[in-house]
Amino acid sequence: MELKSLRCFIHLAESLHFAKTAEAMHTSAPTLSRMIKKLEEEAGCVLLERDNRSVALTEAGNQFLSFARQTLDNWQKFQQHTQVNSHELRGQLKVFCSVTACYSHIPPILARLSQQHPKIEIQLETGAASLAMAKISSGEVDIALSAKPDSMPNNLAFHPIDRISMSLIGPVMNCDVKEKLNVDKPDWQSIPFIIADSGFTRTRSDKWFRSHHIKPNIYATVAGHEAIVSMVALGCGVGLAPDIVIENSPVREKVTRIEAAGDIEPFELGVCCMQKHLVEPLVAAFWHEACATQNLS
Repeated sequence: MELKSLRCFIHLAESLHFAKTAEAMHTSAPTLSRMIKKLEEEAGCVLLERDNRSVALTEAGNQFLSFARQTLDNWQKFQQHTQVNSHELRGQLKVFCSVTACYSHIPPILARLSQQHPKIEIQLETGAASLAMAKISSGEVDIALSAKPDSMPNNLAFHPIDRISMSLIGPVMNCDVKEKLNVDKPDWQSIPFIIADSGFTRTRSDKWFRSHHIKPNIYATVAGHEAIVSMVALGCGVGLAPDIVIENSPVREKVTRIEAAGDIEPFELGVCCMQKHLVEPLVAAFWHEACATQNLS
């Protein structure tokens, strides 16, 4: 079995979309299809159920996915361990962060890393910030930028690099929500809220609601902080979001901070990985450069 075929299978198992995987892995859909067929022949079983509209892993496919991940992980560890006495690290490192962190915190880390270790290939995945810990724990990525959870699992390592403030925001545009906010004491029970479906922003929101004895009128729950800012800008309601998300949003001029909500607890943003992976050269290199960008003033 070729390592490239295993990498393609892993991506396909996660995307469940041949065209997306073919594009991401820089190959054609027919070539990808032949790779999967060859893997099935070598494995002696069907790994994927597929038709013109959908792709799904079979039970054997799920088992093969674990095998493929473990095989690539072992290969990378072998490469890394043979480089311990070399000054030049090389290999692939899977990194996860939110879309906003790609603009706000990842660039200086990658700039330092590429200067010190130009042979390290970064595979960067973005998504909702609330997914970071799960992706680390499942082994989908090697390291991530994440908010520190209220309860930190013992098998995870975390080092803070920044302290992020949060704000309650409302729309700038003239709308019903703005009218309800433009009073001395807003009736929070009547104002619609856009809230995160999970993660630290949801826990901060719930804590703020409790401290102000508010039973929120929830207009929508969304995945991702960027969606909160966008929906507030459209006049759908008010929402709680990290200041770095607000400041990096393309609609930042269409929202305004609500001064009445100045008691929201900030959170720590940091670098996170499995404790056992800290000894791996590539992970350790990224960890070192991330810690060097620390901004906790």
